[in-house]
Amino acid sequence: MTIERNLDDYCRKAIAGGATSVLVTQPNRIATAPWVLLKCQFGCGGYGKYYCCPPYSPTPEQTRQVLDSYNRALLFRLEWTKGQQSGREISNYFKNVVSMEIEMFLDGFYRAFSMLCGPCILCRHTECGVHSNEPCRHPEKARPSMEGCGIDVFQTAHNHGLPLKTVRTEEETRNLYCVILVD
Repeated sequence: MTIERNLDDYCRKAIAGGATSVLVTQPNRIATAPWVLLKCQFGCGGYGKYYCCPPYSPTPEQTRQVLDSYNRALLFRLEWTKGQQSGREISNYFKNVVSMEIEMFLDGFYRAFSMLCGPCILCRHTECGVHSNEPCRHPEKARPSMEGCGIDVFQTAHNHGLPLKTVRTEEETRNLYCVILVD
């Protein structure tokens, strides 16, 4: 089985696991920008409350260096509408991405690493070890968000011809993105 076929198999598994779409891409098409962390710091309730969020996550510069050390990545999209899907479905989707990363590692893609969407959902912010100066309680499952690492998710989606827009109401459909860096 070739590596390309293996990635096709993972793409099919991702769709079966709840992703709306998944594509193989080159990490140089994933955009990073320093301003993204300002949106985390001054617009997201997760800033400083989780080990997976800034200021604990990699900087945009570190993320760019990491991205540039890879040749391929899988970019996942989940279309989500409040009321049609539960928060549990999003949680399961994120768990599926991390499980796929682990599966890829065990299948020989030893560099596989995933980044999710939004603040960590494994602990409530009052339970995260960051507040009690303890290590992460779920290091085998916890992954930083793309935006928390300085990835411009809007530009990245547009670079791939994928939909992403600012939503104005809770009822509007959202597109949530995750990535697995492969090799």
